[in-house]
Amino acid sequence: MAQDENTRTETSMESINSLLQLMESHGAIRFYAKKLAPNDNSKNQFYLGGGFSALHTIPHGFLYVDDSNIAKGKTSRTKADVTFYWVDQNGRYLSPNAQLILYPEYPEVRMSGLLKGCRHAPSNVIASRDEGRTLFLGITPNGDVLGYAATPDDPLSKELYALTSNNVNVSSVLIELFPPDKKQNTRVLLLEALKEICEKNWIASQKLGKDGVITPYSARNGGGYTLEAELGISPNGNSEPDYLGWEIKQYGVNDFRSFKPKSPVTLMTPEPTGGVYCDNGVPDFLRRFGYPDKSGKVDRINFGGIYTIGRTYHADTGLRLILDGYDQQSGKITDMAGCIGLETQAGEIAASWSFTGMLDHWNRKHAQAAYIPSLFRTPPPEYAFGCQVLLCEETDFLLFLKAIANGTISYDPAIKMEKASSPKPVTKRRSQFRIKHDNLINLYYKHETVDLS
Repeated sequence: MAQDENTRTETSMESINSLLQLMESHGAIRFYAKKLAPNDNSKNQFYLGGGFSALHTIPHGFLYVDDSNIAKGKTSRTKADVTFYWVDQNGRYLSPNAQLILYPEYPEVRMSGLLKGCRHAPSNVIASRDEGRTLFLGITPNGDVLGYAATPDDPLSKELYALTSNNVNVSSVLIELFPPDKKQNTRVLLLEALKEICEKNWIASQKLGKDGVITPYSARNGGGYTLEAELGISPNGNSEPDYLGWEIKQYGVNDFRSFKPKSPVTLMTPEPTGGVYCDNGVPDFLRRFGYPDKSGKVDRINFGGIYTIGRTYHADTGLRLILDGYDQQSGKITDMAGCIGLETQAGEIAASWSFTGMLDHWNRKHAQAAYIPSLFRTPPPEYAFGCQVLLCEETDFLLFLKAIANGTISYDPAIKMEKASSPKPVTKRRSQFRIKHDNLINLYYKHETVDLS
C-alpha cells in the first residue's frame, strides 16, 4: 500500500518490538538487524558477510552472471535480484533495483540498489557514513524482504546496540530478532516434533500426498517419506527446506546403539545444466556413455558408478569428475562461470552442473539441516526413528566445493533407460551427490548431536 508522497508523514517507531509487529503486519516471519558500518552505504553497497552464507538468509531470485559492463573495463559479476520493500507506518514501497552481488575473489556477498527507483526510501540514512545506523530486515514466506533504516539517534538503534550484549542469535553479520510472543525458535519446535515421532516407535511406511492425505507406501525407499508425512511435509521436489526452514534427512542404521549408517548420505539430486546430457538429451547421453544392464534386463541401459575428483576415467562409462573454476589451494572460486563436470578422455563435457545453479540450490536447501537415524522392518514395512539427531547449521557453498575438491563428496548417479531400442524409450534420472555420514559436519560451521530421549 503506497501513500502519496505529498500526504505521507513519517514518525519514528517506539521500539524494536513495535517495528517487528509492523513488519509482521506486512507478512514477515523472520527478522534481522545489521549494525551499519561507515562503508555500508548506497555508494559502497551493504556487506552481508564473508563467504556465501548470506544467500541462505536473504531470499533472492536465480543467480546469474552479469557481463553487461565488461566493455566499460569492469569484470563480470554474479548477481541475484531481491524483492525488497521499505516499510514505515504509512505502508510499504518497492525498491525495484535491489540485488545481491557476489564477490568470489574475497569471497563475500553485498546488497545494493536499495535507493534507486524508490521515492520513499530512507536516503538520508542509507547514503550516510554515520556510525551507529541500523538496517532492520523482515523476511516473508514468499521471499519478500522488508527494510527499515534507523539513524544513530533513533530509539531503535540505541535499543539494538543495547540488545547485542544480551542473548540474541547471530547469523553471520545479521542479528536475528524474535517477536516477544515467538521466543521459541524453529530449532526448539523441530526437536519437539522429532521427539514425538521417536516416541511413537514403529510407524507404518507411508507417504503424504499433495492432497494432504497419507497413504501406505510399500517401496523400500519409504523412510524419508514416512518421516516427512509425520511432520506434515508433502514431497514436492522443490529446492526449499522441508520443515520450519530445516532440511530433514533420515538415514538407515543397523541399530540404535551404534547408530552406524548403512550407506552414504544423499545431499542433493540436481539435474545437469550443461554438456551432452542437456545439449543432446538424456537418451543420447545414455547411448554414448551408458552400458547394458549387468543383471541381464533386456533393452535397458544404465549409467552408474562412483565419480570422485582425482579418480581416473570410469571403466564402464569412460568419464571422470572434474572441477573447473575453483582453486583448491586458496579455497576460492576463480571463475563463477565454472562447473562440476563429467569429462571424456578427449576433453568433451558429457554433463555439467554450473556453480551458480549448485550454489543457489545448496544455500536454499542446506542452511539448516537435521539428520535422523531410522530402522526398517518388514512385513509390513515399518520405520522407527532414533533419538540421536544431528543438527547442522551455517553452511557455505565454498565448504561444499572444498569437499568435492578433496574427494569427500562423490557423484553417484542412478540413471537408466528402459525400452532403449523402441521409438519411445523410458528414462529415469537421479543424479546424486553423496557423502559419508562421518564427514557431514565438515560442510557446516556449527553442528550438534542432540539426544531426544
